[in-house]
Amino acid sequence: MSQEQWSAVDRYISGLVVQPDAALDQALASTAAAGMPAIAVSAAQGKLLHLMARMIGAERILEVGTLGGYSTIWMARALPAGGRIISLEIDPRHAEVARTNIAQAGVDQVAEVRVGPALETLAKMAADGEGPFDLVFIDADKANIPEYFTWASKMLRAGGVIIVDNVVRNGGVLDDSGTDANIAGVRRFNDLLATLPDVSATTVQTVGSKGYDGFTLAIVGG
Repeated sequence: MSQEQWSAVDRYISGLVVQPDAALDQALASTAAAGMPAIAVSAAQGKLLHLMARMIGAERILEVGTLGGYSTIWMARALPAGGRIISLEIDPRHAEVARTNIAQAGVDQVAEVRVGPALETLAKMAADGEGPFDLVFIDADKANIPEYFTWASKMLRAGGVIIVDNVVRNGGVLDDSGTDANIAGVRRFNDLLATLPDVSATTVQTVGSKGYDGFTLAIVGG
């Protein structure tokens, strides 16, 4: 199996099951045109987030890491009437691109992008009593995953779901040298999960157009 074959299967699945979408395609195009990294979730992964949000009946969603708003749009479309998604982004330029993409996708009435270091924003949100959220998607810098997860857990409803992306890192999660901050962050996160009796979690390895990686799915309390 090769990256070429993984990507071809993703294109096959996306063409038939996910299906092309003009607003989402435009979001990816404008993100690329702005010179932003091509690290958004794949179409199949985006629809997985959408389906998960629908399966748990999510009405309030929190996203840590917006980039160009691609995953934000997927999840916003899963919300029922009166639902809301708040996405946190550290880079003001990325946030502006995301806001434009979100507006063009027609979900700007339910999706909000907040700018600033996520740890600071999360602390303020918790202090202000925001939440509870039904679903949290963490897709930001990996060095701070344990801290993002801890804050998210505090603002999650009992039985709510947290999804953390990019936690296998092409198998790099096995590297315990501590020389890569992202891998070290993932390993600290796994160590944290192992100590939390009120969290039920698993990690699923994935292959596709984004290469070899994986995500963690956790239910907190409930």
